[in-house]
Amino acid sequence: MNSAEFKNFEEAGQAVLKFLYQKFGFNLWMITRTEGDDWIVLQSEDNGYNVQPGQVFRWADSFCSHMVQGKAPRIAPRSEDIPLYVNAPIAKQVEIKAYIGQPLTKEDGSLFGTLCAIDPKPQSEAIIKEAGLIDLLGQMLSYILQGELREVEQIRQRERFKEEALNDSLTGLFNRRAWDKLVNLEEERCKRYGHPTAILMIDLNNLKTVNDSLGHTAGDELIQKAATALKGCVRSNDIVARLGGDEFAILSIENNQVNAENLVNRVLQVFAEANISAAIGLAMRNPLNGLLKTLQEADEKMYAHKKKIKS
Repeated sequence: MNSAEFKNFEEAGQAVLKFLYQKFGFNLWMITRTEGDDWIVLQSEDNGYNVQPGQVFRWADSFCSHMVQGKAPRIAPRSEDIPLYVNAPIAKQVEIKAYIGQPLTKEDGSLFGTLCAIDPKPQSEAIIKEAGLIDLLGQMLSYILQGELREVEQIRQRERFKEEALNDSLTGLFNRRAWDKLVNLEEERCKRYGHPTAILMIDLNNLKTVNDSLGHTAGDELIQKAATALKGCVRSNDIVARLGGDEFAILSIENNQVNAENLVNRVLQVFAEANISAAIGLAMRNPLNGLLKTLQEADEKMYAHKKKIKS
């Protein structure tokens, strides 16, 4: 199997899963990503377990969590003979009698996820002799993945440069049209690589009061001040947009829950220092629903925050 034949990690993964199923059987083959406590299914070749891409399990519950630590074998034709596998919570949820696992790594050697398989019946001991092939395929996938991840930021920069014409004339931020395009592009990467992403929806509380009492020029200055504050809070790979009126949004890419909450706190602190009152809603992408649902959830939380401020 020549890695040069594949256009990307997703295509290579699909080919590898199909090949392994045809060669070894096993009812479920998966490519997964680990992120904090989550074990995210990126791709699957499923023939009986009903596991689909986007599903999330607890990493600590899995066989793979023991395998990558070297505490249990990568190939277990009879997983019921391995105490750690027998006692793993996942084995209480689904029928598993045979297991294969192989780590997938990032360029720095850290864990990205796994290539793995399970079956409800014990398998032949002969598969142990195939460890070299499975390791080779895992290394190939890791190599393709590493190359793509190196290019991702450059791709993002090209996308943003292309959309720079779609900016908000008052603030210089991306406008709603650019935001929608960039969110959709990032959603495709989230599906492929499983990285966590947060959305913050931000709505200024006192723009109407400023416009009514001080005039629209003062209102425009408030919007510009808020935009400048937001740009100073985010990382270089985050996307900040003015969606219209006094509504802003941040797409915080490859960011986990804790760091996203820290970002919210930074925004609130900088706004307070600038005497800007705003409501903020934060939501994390759920692999099952995607970024459009995340956007809706963040928007609902922002309005809930606004009501709380007014009450």
